[in-house]
Amino acid sequence: MRVLIVHAHHEPTSFNTALLTTARETLAAAGHELRVSDLYAMGFQPVSDRRNFRTVANAERLDQQAEERLAAASGGFADDVAAEIEKLLWCDHLIFQFPIWWLGLPAILKGWVDRVFALGVAYGGGRWFDGGALAGRRAMLSVTVGGTAEVYSDIGVYGPAEDILFPIHRGIFGFTGFQVIEPFVVYGPGRMDPTTRAGVLAAYREKLLGLERAAVLPMPKVADYERLVLKPGLRPAAP
Repeated sequence: MRVLIVHAHHEPTSFNTALLTTARETLAAAGHELRVSDLYAMGFQPVSDRRNFRTVANAERLDQQAEERLAAASGGFADDVAAEIEKLLWCDHLIFQFPIWWLGLPAILKGWVDRVFALGVAYGGGRWFDGGALAGRRAMLSVTVGGTAEVYSDIGVYGPAEDILFPIHRGIFGFTGFQVIEPFVVYGPGRMDPTTRAGVLAAYREKLLGLERAAVLPMPKVADYERLVLKPGLRPAAP
């Protein structure tokens, strides 16, 4: 396997970083290729604007998709974006490692998606879901939340973690063609004793070793959706 981990936590002693370290050690020992984008350590710029591009489609108005289309066709992405696109297209397994903040992605990771999942790279040309530009790859979320499993449940105040992760699973990974592996969710790592933490890391090792055969979440099939819902030739916009 060729695995890219995009890591979004600023603290080297965090449990997220412990999960990253576990992934590094486990995948290397199993003989897999691994690359890591440690966004905070890299000082990654999350703001998506003209700094994404070396080319200019329209100097008077910033139309993000028009600029991405030109950059994708002409090698016009800025060096930092081009480097991350190269990693994305290299991998066959993508892992996002992050803490859920305010029921969503940390800003630095959302900015990575905004800049790297560009038109002409991750989507476009009528390619979406099982016919997506990144089809044939698999993706997984490895996340931590501050609360207990009860808080993130059908009876909890936030609802199930799977519902919170739906926009990422469906709107980012699924839309661009990834098969979406069931997530690895760690509840309340700050509340754990050392034995429990060690058990969670051991469970993550097992999850990583089974990535190629891990269960995936159901995603729309383009043919079924078009047949049942869409008028001929109509395509949805990017989420």
